[in-house]
Amino acid sequence: MFDFEKLEVYKKVHALNVEIIKYLSSSRRIDPYTKDQLKRATFSMLFNLAEGVGRVTVPDKKHFYTIARGSVFECVTIINLMRGVGELDKQLHRKFYDGYDEISRMLLAIYRKTKKMI
Repeated sequence: MFDFEKLEVYKKVHALNVEIIKYLSSSRRIDPYTKDQLKRATFSMLFNLAEGVGRVTVPDKKHFYTIARGSVFECVTIINLMRGVGELDKQLHRKFYDGYDEISRMLLAIYRKTKKMI
């Protein structure tokens, strides 16, 4: 098992990504550009977290955790827009929003912990 797979935040990010991708794959009413952008942002969150864990130096780790958290913010912006234009119902929006909120806090905690390693 890789180190990143042991992290609770990775498990949560992965699970939320699975839900997002299933939703995007099953929904035909979402604008293709919006769909593509959300896929890219949510994948970026997952990939940068994993890459950050694999980095050796503290500045490298922090850099990738920062990018992962920025991708969370991008995802939230996209789902807020989707909710506003009727591409995402209130209940599903809340579920995704709450997941991203928890992940954002967890990534910030990892960043702060890593920052203290300097």
